[in-house]
Amino acid sequence: MREIVFDTETTGLDFEHDRVIEIGGIELWNHIPTGKSFHVYIRPVGRRVDPEAFDVHGLSDEFLADKPAFPEIADDFAAFFTGARLVAHNATFDVRFLNAELARLGLPSIPPDMVVDTLAMARRKFPMAPATLDALCSRFQIDTSRREKHGALLDSELLADVYIELIGGRQAALGLDMADERATSDGDAGLVQLKPRPRPLAPRLSPEEAARHLAFVRTLGEDALWLRVLAPVAVVEAAE
Repeated sequence: MREIVFDTETTGLDFEHDRVIEIGGIELWNHIPTGKSFHVYIRPVGRRVDPEAFDVHGLSDEFLADKPAFPEIADDFAAFFTGARLVAHNATFDVRFLNAELARLGLPSIPPDMVVDTLAMARRKFPMAPATLDALCSRFQIDTSRREKHGALLDSELLADVYIELIGGRQAALGLDMADERATSDGDAGLVQLKPRPRPLAPRLSPEEAARHLAFVRTLGEDALWLRVLAPVAVVEAAE
């Protein structure tokens, strides 16, 4: 199952008149991060950034002046988001804004049954407890030290961690640490492809444990599949 954990930033709070100015999304496959993401800044045609909104995300009219308008990124947005289940925190806010942008172009809206709201999930799981993204990051001990202001891509990364915790814990994530990955931009589409891990993880077995395992595998017979995997180990051991 493909899911996109996403967030938006806007010029203000009125989805009928304010505009989306940033979209960030992280792709999950069966709840595991794939390393693919979407990120774009958008010029809000005919609308200026509200001062209170600027205090939240820090995106100014001057910064956005040379960015593409929503019609210019609509195809790339649709290519990344269409067909996936969409996960957002206080999803009603983000989906209303995106649907308003899509409606201006005469495009289909996002179906409600394709949206998961992590705010509602958190309130069901932790009644009466704070359910903001910051509060949930604190509850799950997710590092937010990089977050000085709200940003759609960084908030999506944090929310992906939170979502994985809400559905059963970090064992499903296999290590979603975007800070340790190096991203390269894929043209102007806003797509980001993460590079492979620069070096393998250190082994978690001690030499003694590895030796005991090899000794056990040798009792399974010469045709044991594990012997093919451990053959290099056996060669090193023989050389020693």
